[in-house]
Amino acid sequence: MEASPESLPNARILALFAKQPRVGSVKTRLAAASSANLAALFAEAFLLDLLDRFATTAAERFLVFTPADAEEYFGNIAAGRYRICPQTTGDLGARLASFIQDHLRTGRERIVILGTDSPTLPPPIVEQAFEALNTADVVLGPALDGGYYLLGCTRKPPPIFAGVAWSGPRVLADTIALLADPAWRVGLLPPWYDVDTLDDWHMLRGHVLAMRRAGVDPGVPRTERLLACPPP
Repeated sequence: MEASPESLPNARILALFAKQPRVGSVKTRLAAASSANLAALFAEAFLLDLLDRFATTAAERFLVFTPADAEEYFGNIAAGRYRICPQTTGDLGARLASFIQDHLRTGRERIVILGTDSPTLPPPIVEQAFEALNTADVVLGPALDGGYYLLGCTRKPPPIFAGVAWSGPRVLADTIALLADPAWRVGLLPPWYDVDTLDDWHMLRGHVLAMRRAGVDPGVPRTERLLACPPP
């Protein structure tokens, strides 16, 4: 039987923010260098692999989706392992802020949010984020493209959701600037990589091949099958 929110450690929430992998609407930079069909296949593989990867995380798990008319699709892939809820309207900052505010109001103490661009992200990093929230107000996982792959917060929403040029190379720098007040305690995780471009695809392929060569299961079976096809 699934644990109730009240029985979880410090009422932890893990949320995956996801977009339905429709052809032409996802991974547009990868699509421009390959094809819209291939980009959508990778977006779905990332999403499904990540859902499996974090399905046993000790937290109340949410799949926070867009567009709003994709509820049936996300309900099917969540398969009871995640609660599903639609993202609100507005830019990414507004949608993140809305989710965090709504759930901190209900007494949840620690919230960790992931996107779906980092399929090989190790689960221990998510546990590290929850642990860091014991002493930090905000936890960030820096992405190699200048953004962040993980956001964690506790007690109250941080002032980091307005005035940020989302999807640009300055997201992390802008976020840190908004946390200049020393009253905000910031925790930092190891850097990791997102996969948005063809160069990122090649880095992912090399990483997965290297893990296999070293005798390590990458834990991304759908993604690995696609990577076995000829490079775009």
